[in-house]
Amino acid sequence: MIAIIDYGMGNLHSVAKAVERLGCEAVVTADPRTIVEADGAILPGVGAFGDAMDNLRHTKLDEVAKFYAASGKPMLGICLGMQLLFGESEEYGTHEGLNILPGKVIRFSGDYKIPHMGWNKLTFLQEASPLFKGLEEGHVYFVHSFHAKPELAGDLLAVTDYRQQVTAIVGRGNVYGMQFHPEKSGELGMRLLGNFLALTK
Repeated sequence: MIAIIDYGMGNLHSVAKAVERLGCEAVVTADPRTIVEADGAILPGVGAFGDAMDNLRHTKLDEVAKFYAASGKPMLGICLGMQLLFGESEEYGTHEGLNILPGKVIRFSGDYKIPHMGWNKLTFLQEASPLFKGLEEGHVYFVHSFHAKPELAGDLLAVTDYRQQVTAIVGRGNVYGMQFHPEKSGELGMRLLGNFLALTK
């Protein structure tokens, strides 16, 4: 069973439906025990970093997420959920994140279109990652105005190009993150999600 962590922000049910299409049971839940006992956990999210962290702290799901990350069971952050894994964000002020991965989230800056929106090609930096098993580099769909800058090069699994190298997939041990929405990114997105789910079995 895969727990979709419900802290009040995000397209939770589209993620749950994608998980179910890939043959796994999914439950959208804010119950700590259900999350802790799940075979895998997904932290989705849409919206502002600071609001998301306030919601997580208010429901004490920040501690649940940290506990789950330390448990050794597979955990995936999607979009804002990936950004929350990092130490801090500069979105509308400075906000502390879950600090599961060292690094910070910064705004795109420059004379080009923001938000970054559209289909961009992934470049796999660590092809041995289980997320990439059986896959070739291809395009996925991004919508974001802020991007993560991991402190450690080893945490960066894939990037895309948007006037600069942009973090697309991160991972360390059992914890992974995808800046794009895999459930909205065609066949490659679904296969990436499927490879994550395979780690939970």
